[in-house]
Amino acid sequence: MTSRVTSLIPERASSLWKMRGFLTNSCSPKKFRSRHKKLVFAPTKMPDCVVIFDTERKSSVFLEAERLGIPIVALVDSSMPWEYYKKVTYPIPANDSVQFVYLICNMITKCLMLEKKKDGAKGPGKKATIKDRVESTSESEGSASDEVLVVPYENLAPMSCDVAESKQLLDKLVVVKYNGALGKNMGFGGPKSLIEVKNGSTPLDLIVNQIQSLNSKYGCNIPLLLMNPKNTHNDIVKALEKYSTLDVDIHPFEQGEHTQHESFVSEGCEDKWQSSKHGAHFLSLMNSGTLDVLLAQGKEYALVVNPDNVAGVVDPKILNHLAQNSIEYCSEVTPTTSNGLINFMASSLQGMFKLEDFTSDHSEKSVKGFKYIDTRSLWLNLKAIKRLVDTSALNLDNLSTLKLFENSIGISIPQSRFLPLNCTSDLFLLQSDLYSFTEGMFVRNDARVSPSDPSIALGPEFEKISDFKRRFETIPSIVKLDSLEVNGDVWFGADIVLNVSILLPLDQYLASLLGYLFLHGKVVIDASPGLTLRIPGGVVLEDEEINDPTDI
Repeated sequence: MTSRVTSLIPERASSLWKMRGFLTNSCSPKKFRSRHKKLVFAPTKMPDCVVIFDTERKSSVFLEAERLGIPIVALVDSSMPWEYYKKVTYPIPANDSVQFVYLICNMITKCLMLEKKKDGAKGPGKKATIKDRVESTSESEGSASDEVLVVPYENLAPMSCDVAESKQLLDKLVVVKYNGALGKNMGFGGPKSLIEVKNGSTPLDLIVNQIQSLNSKYGCNIPLLLMNPKNTHNDIVKALEKYSTLDVDIHPFEQGEHTQHESFVSEGCEDKWQSSKHGAHFLSLMNSGTLDVLLAQGKEYALVVNPDNVAGVVDPKILNHLAQNSIEYCSEVTPTTSNGLINFMASSLQGMFKLEDFTSDHSEKSVKGFKYIDTRSLWLNLKAIKRLVDTSALNLDNLSTLKLFENSIGISIPQSRFLPLNCTSDLFLLQSDLYSFTEGMFVRNDARVSPSDPSIALGPEFEKISDFKRRFETIPSIVKLDSLEVNGDVWFGADIVLNVSILLPLDQYLASLLGYLFLHGKVVIDASPGLTLRIPGGVVLEDEEINDPTDI
């Protein structure tokens, strides 16, 4: 194999990559002497892929490749432990007979030779330029090569316990947040960043408090860049006055009227935020000279937060993964719930997915047929941005942009990192007992078994925040709820529980894996025109359909 693809040079055989712990132990070459010869383990280039035939004896290889984000091809069978199977990017169900191993090796050899032939057509010694990569991107659109590696959040290595090491890493980060999303559709006259979402705190409070917590804990300095259109800038600046005593370096930027009109406002709806454009505004900020200033300060990474995502905050675990694996572009994605069990199982596996498997529209009707939702929270390497910022092809509007970067991935995040705020139904979820927050981060209630949040649909009577607050004395308990639909003139008392009535008798392991197969509670409250329904305090509604007071 290696001879045919000319990847093995006999005189350099001792410099090949070795997997047995030397990938992650150090970035410098290692030399060892035996009785007969000297072996050199030189990390000249990270492997693009690892092929494992004997999965029973290569557990260390799994751990090494997973930590470095290297895709794994492996022969698997039904006796393979789940904790190793879920690390395989391309599982091949087969036994490791010599005939099948020969077949796989032959196919790999042919693929490599075909790719080398394509590269040779460009001329010997030529390296693909940015222009070549852009042209290749447009030519290959819709082909099998339009794929992205998705790594489950659970597979990421934990942060180091060394405070000094963590400080050094966090000092390389800058957070960029947008405040152009308005709350007029919810009857709020300012930016969504100033809407009270939990215990008197706003989305802006949450991200500032979280950065303050990290700065205090590790002694680092994470600056926060706020990009505000002209119609929200004054409100944001006024809100920042209460943070003057906090240890957070905040820089508000006011964008011009021209930029605001073209990118912050959708045609025909003056308060709707076009979240797909926030990447373009990040680039405009970088082009203004800010990028050079950040690089001079030692900043290497940027978290670009989706303005509609209340839970978009810094996660040191993700930053650590990017730094360890030299990743230039990372998009946070979350599995859709349209395919139920299939998508839940897929979310726990590391694998390659086509770009058409992703959607940025997270509405229930729009996610059908897709496997992942692109949350539009981006982690970017600033040095890579510096390299590409002058190319018109770089707009960061969608996942296809990642093909311009040398190393890009998606991370399948938990639901608690993607909590949109677009209507009062979303506000209902945030203010319920399903979520609490600590140090600026939302934490999901451990009592919730299902991996997905309940579906909440409140009628037009609850559309405005003022009406929403008046109609609920307290937000009902929904930890065990599947869905709630409310229509008409309905009023809720205090301490109401919306619950599940029946659970399937699954054992503890299956409950953790397939918990959402429980028969969940579904509550529908539909008041007829002219009828007022008042749900008394303290009641428990289980799988109920309520149309008049006698149904309560």
